[in-house]
Amino acid sequence: MAWVASWLATRKATDRNTYGLKKSTILAALFNALFLIAAVGGIAWEAIRRFSEPAEVAGMTVIVVAGIGVLINGLTMMLFMKGQEGDLNIRGAFLHMAADTAVSIGVVVAGLVIIYTGANWIDPVVSLVIAAVIFIGTWQLLKDSLNLAVDAVPREINPESVFASLNQLPGIESVHHLHIWGLSTTENALTVHLVKPDPRDDDQVLEQATEMLAHDFNIQHVTIQWERVASNCPNMAYC
Repeated sequence: MAWVASWLATRKATDRNTYGLKKSTILAALFNALFLIAAVGGIAWEAIRRFSEPAEVAGMTVIVVAGIGVLINGLTMMLFMKGQEGDLNIRGAFLHMAADTAVSIGVVVAGLVIIYTGANWIDPVVSLVIAAVIFIGTWQLLKDSLNLAVDAVPREINPESVFASLNQLPGIESVHHLHIWGLSTTENALTVHLVKPDPRDDDQVLEQATEMLAHDFNIQHVTIQWERVASNCPNMAYC
């Protein structure tokens, strides 16, 4: 799903989809997070049920199958490791595969303990530990993907710093109607009104602002509207 979303994000824009399908990476990250949270609920429910209704565990079968899972999931996880630092979509896929790997390792350990001790209660205990680990690792992914889905400012961007940097541009008297959102899990956009009474050197200031936003804040898609007089906007930053 992460790979398909990354491919869709590279599709060209159309008359109907003027930003292309970049948002598909955000939706993929959100779905991955929701899927993992649902998996945590399923694991926890089954584990709790097994405390009151213990089931026989075929230790050797569990170890063999889980060992195969460790190998496959671990190798797949490695494929996503490099790209997950700067891409929420890839991080979602990485966490998904890391969770599957953790589950498989936990099952191998549980299988070994059950074989040597015959204590079937180890099965639900390990399951609850795995569920907790997955939940902790997924919670931030869920929050970040939800924020991007509702066009909140991406977590790595400080809007106050962006506001201050724009306000310090040559000839700028004030900044308002500042909006920052994620087009995808890797690309960000900004629109803003800048009050600049003197129209001279507009092009130079525009170029300076665009380069500064891209370099300092990873904001690639910038739309700036000039105004020659101050606005009556009650909230000079975001109205």
